[in-house]
Amino acid sequence: MQPVPEVVVDAWPGLTVGEAPYGTGLINVTLKGQLAGAPVIVQRVHPAFAPSVHFDIEAITSHLAERSLLTPRLIRTKTAELCTVDAEGRAWRVLSFIDGSVSHDRFTTPAFTREAGKVVGRHHAALGDLDWSYVHTRPGIHDVGYRIRGFQAARDGHPSHRLVGEVAELRDRLTRLEPLLLPQDVTPARHAHGDLKASNVLFDANGTGLCLVDLDTLAHMAWPFEMGDAIRSWCNPRREDEPGAGIELDLYEAALGGYREGAQHLALSATERELLPRGVLTIAVELALRFLTDALEERYFSFDPARYASHGEHNLARAKGQIELALSVEAALGELERITRRQLTQ
Repeated sequence: MQPVPEVVVDAWPGLTVGEAPYGTGLINVTLKGQLAGAPVIVQRVHPAFAPSVHFDIEAITSHLAERSLLTPRLIRTKTAELCTVDAEGRAWRVLSFIDGSVSHDRFTTPAFTREAGKVVGRHHAALGDLDWSYVHTRPGIHDVGYRIRGFQAARDGHPSHRLVGEVAELRDRLTRLEPLLLPQDVTPARHAHGDLKASNVLFDANGTGLCLVDLDTLAHMAWPFEMGDAIRSWCNPRREDEPGAGIELDLYEAALGGYREGAQHLALSATERELLPRGVLTIAVELALRFLTDALEERYFSFDPARYASHGEHNLARAKGQIELALSVEAALGELERITRRQLTQ
């Protein structure tokens, strides 16, 4: 990690920033710092997110705070801007730090998935009356056709890549699942966090859920995809790149029970509830395609150099995990549908 640019330190007078990365995010560079005697989070935002994303973050977090929900808040620059931009055109921001909070890359007990469900349920319920059109939008979100085309372009553009054979074999394993996948507009869109992986839920030291972080992916989205992404992460106790991935039914049941408790009177349609398990399957396949694409392109997701030789090898391992998870969900679809009806039918 290069030193924080002077333009960033100048934008927030008195800001000091640690050198070591904070957390385990795959996209943004995240550091911990101090400002005005208080801990803060400092982030260099990935180029996939334009500076305009901060208008959305400010609108959503303001609404959550008005509803008395805990949420990180953007700290404005000395000129009252929501972020600053360095010489390379990359946005930097400073966020309030949630004191006493911890995060987990995976959940291994129902207690954690239940608490995570409560946090997300409260988040969704609080945004139910918000009228906001998102300023920053991204193409292809939960559009499997878009991801398939992206993979094909990567394969065609890297015919001699060292991993192209292994990547092709893994892509073939996904083909028979495609008839089960959901279209992008399967249900009317709701306000969504957009990236409900386990590490984006904060807890206190006692395991009580606090709030959501990493808000670049805020958007309107079909509920089966929003919660499908959560379940994909929360209910597989393996690491994303670890063999043996699979959905755990007890974690799934606890997550939905917690969501029902947190969301309270938020009305879900019968279609939203019924399609949640296939939403989980769709998300796992979509993410597998994204990892296979980056196994060849090696430019988007970060990698762990202590365990893998390059982006390609790490993304290949991640893709294998998501394929295993997708096959596990397919095998359990009937039971997942029964649990969903039991927990979410009011």
